[in-house]
Order: sequence, then structure tokens, then C-alpha cells
Amino acid sequence: MATKKKPLSKSKSPSLKSQIKSLNENIKDEKDKFLRLFAEFENFRRRNAKEKLDLFKTASSELMTALLPVLDDMGRALIEFKKTDDENLIKGFELTYNKFHDTLKSNGLVAISVNKGDTFNSDEHEAITQIKASEKKMVGKIVDVIETGYMLGEKILRYPKVVVAN
Repeated sequence: MATKKKPLSKSKSPSLKSQIKSLNENIKDEKDKFLRLFAEFENFRRRNAKEKLDLFKTASSELMTALLPVLDDMGRALIEFKKTDDENLIKGFELTYNKFHDTLKSNGLVAISVNKGDTFNSDEHEAITQIKASEKKMVGKIVDVIETGYMLGEKILRYPKVVVAN
């Protein structure tokens, strides 16, 4: 005895269609949630990689800042050594100074270029004093550079210290 299948009644057919429609909507919602979650994860991954790169670039900023006075002192000492007649002393110290300077430079330290006669900009320079201008065209110009400024990557470690004509 075989059992006969009952034909689907018309009352159950709309119920199946509504279930299928409901399931398709659920699939669509879940797919949308998945895509949003994936996009959020990709954004997180990119942001995290950028933060690591930025940290790596500026990780040595504290050490570089601590070494700047040493670099300044070595520069002043080199100027004084050049006033002597001892060529061996000058050459030896120049080698040491250049090696130290090149090591800092190879790790991203860059001197900020400032020259006498440049226009003073408070965003880029630190004025430590003002003097009376000898000529009217010198007003607002840099008269002397007291201390060199330095950058590490795009971050300013120390602003150049300058004297401005007023």
C-alpha cells in the first residue's frame, strides 16, 4: 500500500511563499551585516597598520631630542677646533662629528633650513629676541640664527631659535 501524497492546498501555498520571502530577507540582512563587519575589520586593520608605522617613525623622537644638545655642542667644538693649527685634531674631530651627524640623519633627523634674511614665521621659527632693524626692508626678517631646528619625519622636534629685526 502506497500512501498517496496530498496535493498542496491553496491555503498553504501563500504560507510557503511568505516563508521563502522571509528567509531571503534574512539572508540579505545577514549578508549586509557580514559586509559591514568585514569593512569595519579592514578599516581597523589599515588604521592599526598606519598607527604602527607612525609609532615606528617617531619611536626614536625622545632619544633624538636628548641628543640634539650633544650635536649642538659638537658643532660648537668643531668651530673652535678649526681655530687651532693642529690638523690632526681637526680631522679626527671632524670624522667623529660627521659620523654622529650622519647616523642621526640616517635615522630620519633633518635640520630645518633657516637663513639670515628669511621672513620670520611664528609657525616655523622661535624668536628669542628682537633688535632694531638697520634698514626698513629688514623689518620682520631673520637677522641671526642662534640654534638650528630639527625635524624627525614630519614632526618638528625643535624649532629654530632666531633673532628678528623689528
